[in-house]
Amino acid sequence: MNRTTLSLIAAATALAAVTGFASLSAPDDEGPATAQAAARLPVERSSLLCPAPSVSDIAETTYTSFTPAGTAGADAGSAELKSSTVALADTDPADDKKKDGKKDDDAKKDTASDKPFIALKEPGKPVSAEESGAESPALVGTATGRFAPGWTAQQTTTVGVGGARGLLGMTCTAPDTSFWFPGTSTERTRQDYVHLTNPDDTAAVADIELYGKDGPLKSEAGEGIPVPARSSVPVLLSTLTSENAENVTVHVSTRTGRVGAAVRAADDGTGSDWLSAAADPAGSLVLPGIPADATDVRLVAFAPGADDADLKVQLAGPDSTIAPAGGDTLHVKSKMTAALDLKDVTKGEAGSLVLTPAQSGRATPVVAALRVVRGKGAEKEVAFIPATAPVSARASVADNRAKGSTLSLTAPGATAKVKVTASAGSGGGEPAQKTYTVKGGTTLAFTPPVPAGLKGSYALTIEPESGGPVHAARTLALPEDGIPMFTVQTLPDDRGMVSVPKAEEDLSILDGRG
Repeated sequence: MNRTTLSLIAAATALAAVTGFASLSAPDDEGPATAQAAARLPVERSSLLCPAPSVSDIAETTYTSFTPAGTAGADAGSAELKSSTVALADTDPADDKKKDGKKDDDAKKDTASDKPFIALKEPGKPVSAEESGAESPALVGTATGRFAPGWTAQQTTTVGVGGARGLLGMTCTAPDTSFWFPGTSTERTRQDYVHLTNPDDTAAVADIELYGKDGPLKSEAGEGIPVPARSSVPVLLSTLTSENAENVTVHVSTRTGRVGAAVRAADDGTGSDWLSAAADPAGSLVLPGIPADATDVRLVAFAPGADDADLKVQLAGPDSTIAPAGGDTLHVKSKMTAALDLKDVTKGEAGSLVLTPAQSGRATPVVAALRVVRGKGAEKEVAFIPATAPVSARASVADNRAKGSTLSLTAPGATAKVKVTASAGSGGGEPAQKTYTVKGGTTLAFTPPVPAGLKGSYALTIEPESGGPVHAARTLALPEDGIPMFTVQTLPDDRGMVSVPKAEEDLSILDGRG
């Protein structure tokens, strides 16, 4: 091996440890690669973005930050979330008033902004902060060292009355360059905002594409949307097109830079919640965590490629996988949004939707999400469940309460064994742990373990131990005034560890023969 190959491996190792992704190719004249085995190393840096939680003056928001315990050998590091305006002030050393030493109110405000909005003190114990009103900030943050692997943050907002009323929950997102949101709408009864949050020190430029049942919706306003450095921009979907479409798929992409994206959806009759990005397009998908008492479930799917998709629709319940009566297939035309009303598909038993190709060997990639309603009449509440990837190693969700949390684990293939750990509470309590077996083709929905002596909220971490793939979701139910308020967060893998090639030691460098 020469110095070139060793340098490539070193660069790939550093890239993987920081970003969670790296690829390595030896030069053409190297022959067979000398990197044979792969080491599993913890990531050294993670970024998260939380959009502004509400426009309601009576909103009450809880932010919770958490990193699982147990990352050995990592540097000390930190995990801090700051408001988008705070982070911008921190990156503006050219402020004239600071240069001149003026002590006016703006300068004092900038000095105060050095403090993080919320900061972790130790892995394994969540930290929470609360805000109220419409001025609750969007947050941007970074975790390093021992806080980076598996870092997660949750924002949970309660709005008791009004058009935006409901329990709005979401897991803060990592920045990226592409996001899919099936399940949005531009109807007059809906107020759907795409929130774009830029974590970086330079501006980003984003495009928002809308697709209805007949294809792309006419829109020019969605092109070239600027997102200033360290800021968050909400975009009302109905202002991007004149078409009133009941079921819409949104594609957010960036021309320059990267953003975090999420949709806050509000319906005049069923309240509001966050819609997180769906899993990347795939031929088979799992949408876990449909509550047992769901009264109205709608599947929305979109085929982004050139081919149509024919999907088999199945429900993985507590005992087996079944075909819903009258809704066992869905045809999705290329670049068109399709919907399937499944009504009260769970019929008193919690389950998960499993989408597979209707014909074996003809898998067409799709994206999908569920719109789920609980309650009846004037006492209804909505939540969204995007398709989610399986948990390959570990996943966590923060802000679980002593009552109201339900964990759903789905094994669409072989039977799986899963370890579930309840962290210490944000205000005290001892961690708890239990192992569950999920029978193949079923969904196991249960009240998760609660820390002994719990004070405050706690986090749940799931780790598959053996068997087939597992998909997971957490439902948080906090009923208020007869309304069954709830929110569902899926648990994709936390990507806290990354595989890095091991290189054979190059002795020619040590003895000067390289």
